[in-house]
Amino acid sequence: MDFDRKIRIAPSILSADFANFGAEIRAIEDQGADWVHVDVMDGHFVPNLTFGPPAVKAFRPHVKTFMDVHLMIAPVDAYIDAYAEAGADMITAHVEAGPHPHRTLQAIRATGKKAGIALNPGTPAEAVDYLLDLCDMVLVMTVNPGFGGQKFFHSQLDKIARIRALIGDRPIHIQVDGGVDPTTAPLVAKAGADVLVAGSAVFKGGSVASPDVYGTNMQAIRAAIA
Repeated sequence: MDFDRKIRIAPSILSADFANFGAEIRAIEDQGADWVHVDVMDGHFVPNLTFGPPAVKAFRPHVKTFMDVHLMIAPVDAYIDAYAEAGADMITAHVEAGPHPHRTLQAIRATGKKAGIALNPGTPAEAVDYLLDLCDMVLVMTVNPGFGGQKFFHSQLDKIARIRALIGDRPIHIQVDGGVDPTTAPLVAKAGADVLVAGSAVFKGGSVASPDVYGTNMQAIRAAIA
């Protein structure tokens, strides 16, 4: 995948119809999604429980764009190979998930997948400074991870800008996840983010039967940035 900083919308399927994932993935891609974002939660690192490797493997045949798998789990290293084999294109782990995030990124890269590092709201930008040369993406959580539909933390805008400065001209994406909608999207884009995860803001009001609503919602986010 060639690198560029154009804005990408990555709908989180945590907000999709759980009984209809294949059709939901096809619908968001047909309506203009750039990536498909899969939130993996373990009920321990975050207070919710979602998709194991078999679920990600089941999603894979339906994803034609790019499957971005966000591991909100601890420990994380023991599960990297399983999510890689399930078909993730990018695996993102949290800097807070273990004592050796450098080793975690090495393990992701060893699978041949793109490697991301995520920061919770309370973790400073400088936590990724010595990890950037192993990263394809830094994910800034703009809510506390664990649930969709939370209110955006404006305090994270400064962190995004700091990370953008740390990255310099290296080919590393900045992703934001949490409370992204047409109001907050221009703020994160201005700060330096280029991959926007949106769950409820994309899926609200739509369905597999009315997929054009997903397209309208994504277009509203893009228009707000433009």
